[in-house]
Amino acid sequence: MQLLSQTTNFNFMGPRRGLMTFSVIIVLISLGSLAFRSLNFGIDFTGGVILEISFPNAVELEDVRADLTAAGYADALVQNFGSASDVLIRLPPPGENEEAQSVGNTVLDALADLNPNRPPLREEVVGSQVGSDLTEQGGLAMLFALIMIFGYVMLRFRWKFAAGAIIATVHDVVITVGFFSVLGLGFDLTVLAAVLAVIGYSLNDTIVVYDRIRENFRAMRRGTPEQIVNASINQTLSRTLITALTTVLVLVALLFLGGESVFGFSLALIVGIIVGTYSSIYVASAAALALEVSPADLMPPKREEVDDMP
Repeated sequence: MQLLSQTTNFNFMGPRRGLMTFSVIIVLISLGSLAFRSLNFGIDFTGGVILEISFPNAVELEDVRADLTAAGYADALVQNFGSASDVLIRLPPPGENEEAQSVGNTVLDALADLNPNRPPLREEVVGSQVGSDLTEQGGLAMLFALIMIFGYVMLRFRWKFAAGAIIATVHDVVITVGFFSVLGLGFDLTVLAAVLAVIGYSLNDTIVVYDRIRENFRAMRRGTPEQIVNASINQTLSRTLITALTTVLVLVALLFLGGESVFGFSLALIVGIIVGTYSSIYVASAAALALEVSPADLMPPKREEVDDMP
């Protein structure tokens, strides 16, 4: 399937300096928000109380939230699991003078009109140490992914392309995470999983463009590096748009129809895919040009022939 009937001839690299400046500004805003506002970590990272309650009949989540807010738990996260009568409630960590058991009893009392005398199916306390460990492991997972990406791209191409791929990937991760920080959206394990998926998506998009640049550097000997990069991006534009549009359409449906449990996951992927598509053109490719990539960087090394004559 081809979205564009013929190869386009857009000058993508013409405004690259202005767009790179724009990217730097957005990254700095994201880093500033992360430094001063941090992230609105969910219970997976901060710890808290998890309750699974089965109601006699299907209940509206808004009614459950209203009862919990009236009981003093305005920050509770409420979502269905399994069926419309099964509800998962996530509460912040208990206070210093409050026990987890008393929190569960308070919640059941608050929901007495909706759930008369029915004990929770599951009551679990996530300790703050567990949340701290998850935060550390999540950060290490992203760092490890970036290191492996650099090694892979450097072996497949050259270090200038590897540097461009890493810059683009870091750009995508920082902006995606910064988006959640700026808007104060909840950041839990599902969002972290989406961020790691964004790393893979961004790298895949970048590799497709880099492959075509390498082919064209070997075939178009007379063009300047900027012309070759422009031609490569135009040749892969149809594939890039089809991949991004079809993925975003699925995620938009998941965002609006999937419920609260996958809202953050869907939103993070939508933001990451949009930013990743942009960065594969205006960050990864522009960074390779800024590092003065040339056909010589992509030519296979010449083998020295040894003369058998004495």
